[in-house]
Amino acid sequence: MFDQLSRKMTTRSATLLVALDSRLDRILKYWLLGAGLICAARIASTPGPVPGAAISTFASYMLVVVAPFASTMLALYWFRDGHSQPQPATRLARIGRWKDVTPFQAKQHPLYGPSGILVSLLVGMMLNVPVRAGEYLAAMPPTPAGGPAWLSALHFAMTFDVVLFSSLYMIAFVAALRRVPLFPRLLAAIWLGDLAMQMITAEMVVRAGDVPAPVAAALHDVLDGNVKKVLISIGLWLPYLLLSKRVNVTYRQRIPA
Repeated sequence: MFDQLSRKMTTRSATLLVALDSRLDRILKYWLLGAGLICAARIASTPGPVPGAAISTFASYMLVVVAPFASTMLALYWFRDGHSQPQPATRLARIGRWKDVTPFQAKQHPLYGPSGILVSLLVGMMLNVPVRAGEYLAAMPPTPAGGPAWLSALHFAMTFDVVLFSSLYMIAFVAALRRVPLFPRLLAAIWLGDLAMQMITAEMVVRAGDVPAPVAAALHDVLDGNVKKVLISIGLWLPYLLLSKRVNVTYRQRIPA
């Protein structure tokens, strides 16, 4: 019964993987259209005349929409032959006993490829983009020109965060999809950078000074939530990235010794 359930889950994950890979261009088009309309509605629904919103607001909303699309297209170009890229010279994942195999032997292994549970990680990285953008739009309304220093600092930090890490998570998504050997350590580096960015954001806003208490409390809740989400992701997926046979066969070209 367990074997039958496992085969069924593997089949479904493989089907989902093929759908993601073959329809990625369509997904990106839907993202541009949907996210663009939501940003336009966010600006239009702001109390007061739309011209009161600073030019930086329009630019930041455009970056939030365009950056994940552009980074995905670049990653597809960078990693077009990702599976054939060389293995890193130094192994960081040393837990367990493993035996290196040739690229040909790895591709012949039944666990080769980003399938199974790994598809859940890929979907999670992709869904991180609209979730992060939605949180940004909810927390950062269009800002008027000539606002206080703390508001400018908050706007810059929050925009930089969502633009940078939405792009990086999509790059990691493509790296996983194209079986790039550096994918596991790339994702680990993004996690660490994400945690550091939450602290940097808090420090930038505090240094700007005169932050109203309600804004400070709301910012604390947002940053605390972001940190918890990253820590949960690390706790769930880091052991898998280190110990999974599929990950080691696909990205490190090694099998259990």
